[in-house]
Amino acid sequence: MVLQIFESLSPVHFLDRSARVFAHRTAIIDGLQRFTYAEFAKRSEALTGLLAARGILPGDRVAALCTNSHTMLELHQGVPMRGAVLVPLNIRLSEGELHYVLEHSGATVLVATGEFSALAARLGELAKIPVIHAETREYEAELAQSEPARLPVEDERSMIAINYTSGTTGRPKGVMYHHRGAYLQALAMAYHVNLRPDSQYLWTLPMFHCNGWCFPWAVTASGGTHICLRAVDPGEIWQRLREGVTHLSAAPTVLTMIAEHPQARGERLPRAVEVSTGGAPPTPTILRRMDALNMHVTHLYGLTETFGPAVVNEWQPEWNSLSETEVAELKARQGVANVIASPTRVVDLSGRDVPADGITIGELVMQGNDLMLGYYRDQEATDAAEIDGWFRTGDLSVMHPDGYVEVRDRLKDVIISGGENIASLEIERVLDSHPAVVESAVVSAPDEHWGEIPIAYVTVRSGQRVTAAELTDFVRSKIATFKAPRQVIFGPLPRTSTGKIQKNVLRRRIRNE
Repeated sequence: MVLQIFESLSPVHFLDRSARVFAHRTAIIDGLQRFTYAEFAKRSEALTGLLAARGILPGDRVAALCTNSHTMLELHQGVPMRGAVLVPLNIRLSEGELHYVLEHSGATVLVATGEFSALAARLGELAKIPVIHAETREYEAELAQSEPARLPVEDERSMIAINYTSGTTGRPKGVMYHHRGAYLQALAMAYHVNLRPDSQYLWTLPMFHCNGWCFPWAVTASGGTHICLRAVDPGEIWQRLREGVTHLSAAPTVLTMIAEHPQARGERLPRAVEVSTGGAPPTPTILRRMDALNMHVTHLYGLTETFGPAVVNEWQPEWNSLSETEVAELKARQGVANVIASPTRVVDLSGRDVPADGITIGELVMQGNDLMLGYYRDQEATDAAEIDGWFRTGDLSVMHPDGYVEVRDRLKDVIISGGENIASLEIERVLDSHPAVVESAVVSAPDEHWGEIPIAYVTVRSGQRVTAAELTDFVRSKIATFKAPRQVIFGPLPRTSTGKIQKNVLRRRIRNE
């Protein structure tokens, strides 16, 4: 007789194992607070009882307005252990936007850390839902007295979370995550960044963003230590790096903040730090600078709809013998599907694969275990995102002969000038390679003659001086002259809560000037 006993895949099972295997190891460092894996598990299971006492049933949505904290890590465990659905809220949204997400998701309770107690109270009144103020004496007392009310995961394809997109082109869309995808994505992340029991993972990436790329579960699976960073502070990041941090994840803009900080001057960390970056393609310039600091960057690519990184720039040992410039160029590519995803494709308008020549541009499409169930309460948007059973990313890309994908631009960011397509990323890479430039963003501006023209926004490195004419000439010396920006505007760049540059804001500025 062959036994066929299968347990539904769920990332909450990782904590069960780590609580047994690594019971006395430090699981979480949050300021002055320390929790072992045994304590982490006990608190997470007690949270299921606290939620049950508030009437939370399987399928109910539990919203979280929390910083990177032990509370947010416990919610990632306790909410799905209760069979409920976690709705992580972007802490940098406006009150009106947060109210919309609460209403749209149908959240029945809101959990907030102390930093947001006043805002949470107002949101609770607006949405007419109760608020649980975490990290208070009352909360801790209730948690200590709560008996676990955990429920088994019956269906691994059931919802574990709803993550809302940034909403740069309209209302945010609720992306439905499932237990199976979160479980497998966590394993993929642990594998690709080489997490181990002695890993010290610094939380520079917001946990509310794509469930922190599933690292709340990945670090837990490895038995490593979560080091909570409640705000992105380059000075504190450097302090933590010197104290033994081994891993962190961040957008390229955060890497720029780290590399530009005064403590980075003349510094090379004694121990290599594994850095995973995504959200925007890192330039070869920033990759070279991070490597000089002994911070090894792995480029990951994904979207909210793919549980975060679905593509990884898998490094080939043979590439180590290449020149510094060649290495940086290869590292800037997006790469290949991670170990649990289906192979990526680049297709033309009819859905046919483009030649793998590194030249022909098409749209990157995806499929696999780490793909969303769909958009919550939005079948029209779900249908629009699909082509022949594949998810449309909206990213214009090329497929290289070795099977590695390289994103050339967002479909909405391509500049069409005089009938020619201009990739904003190509111009940005050139600008960012100038020694006086920290970072840049290139967007289109309407033009009566050309239709659209490229405009560059540039942040200049402290202590450096450069003129608009000098930067324009620099671009013309590197790429086709018609791609050079017609105007260069200096100053800080607007960002999303996850560090992405907000090109939609820059486009609005141009049209309003």
